[in-house]
Parts: sequence; structure tokens; C-alpha cells
Amino acid sequence: MSKIFSRIAGLFSNRTLAGMDKSGNRYFTRKEEIDGFVKEKRWVVFKGEQDPTSVPVEWICWLNGQRKIAPTPEEMVELEARREQIKLNVARLKEEEGKKLKEGSIRKSMSSGKVGGPELGSFIRQFPSSAEGNNAEEASDKTDNLRQTKETPKEEEEKPVPESTEPTGSGASFKPGTWQPPT
Repeated sequence: MSKIFSRIAGLFSNRTLAGMDKSGNRYFTRKEEIDGFVKEKRWVVFKGEQDPTSVPVEWICWLNGQRKIAPTPEEMVELEARREQIKLNVARLKEEEGKKLKEGSIRKSMSSGKVGGPELGSFIRQFPSSAEGNNAEEASDKTDNLRQTKETPKEEEEKPVPESTEPTGSGASFKPGTWQPPT
């Protein structure tokens, strides 16, 4: 019971203010001994509504232990100014890109951020069109039939397939274990 009371009392007495962000959220730390190990506990007390999206990235990293030292106010101001500069640069680049697009000096596919792919027209011309596809299938079927007659002797074709308990497949000419890849 005394452990529970000491932990509750420790929440209010042993906490140290680590800093504040521009939203007014306050960040605290406390060193706590658990099973002989001293651990540092970190947490945030929100100003007003508890909105985790209002916590800046630097403070999130500190809370998760990715940073050992809490961010300083000077560091936060510097990083905020840097983010604003990046936003301005992005807006300026989009504006320049729009001007070039209007002038026609840049391709439309490049403005969307996608890289242009290879020209596939010559590659596609190698294959028969859909109207020629039926003829190609018929020719393929004829060559398959020729292959089958050349590979199997006439004696085996005339023999009926004996009934067995093993799977035989869907075709009458199927013989398990006889398939060889075409050469």
C-alpha cells in the first residue's frame, strides 16, 4: 500500500518542468526507481483540450526518448523559421513550374512529379492486334496438335485409357509423368 501512496505522492512532488511549447503545453519529467533501476518518466500536460496533434515533432521525439535533452525555446524558434522558409520555397517553385508549363518549356507529365516512362509503341507493335489474335490462337492450336502427333506413337493413341483410382486430368490424352518441356 505504501508503494501506491508513494507513487501517487511522487506524481505531484517529484516532477520537473522540462519546457513549454508555443501552444502552451507543458512537458514534465520525473526520475523513478523501478525494481532497482532508475527510469525517467516523461509526459505532457495539455493547455485546454487534449489534442495530441498540437504537440510539435521535437517534443514528440523527447517524450518517446529519441532525444535525451528537451528542446530549447531558441531551437524551437529556429526550427519554426526553417519550416516557414521551406514552405515559401515550395510555393515559389510551384509558381515557377506553373510559369514554365504555360510557356510550354516543360512537359505536363513532369509537372505532376511523375517521371516519364519509355516509349512502348514499338514494343506493342510486336504483338498481334485483337483481330489477329484469333488467327494466332488457331495457329498455336495447330502447332500443338502437330507436336502431339509427332511425340506419341500411333499404337499408344489407339489404346483406351484404363480406369484407375489416380487422378487423370481433364483431357483424354493426359498421362501422368509424361510431360516434357518443349525444346
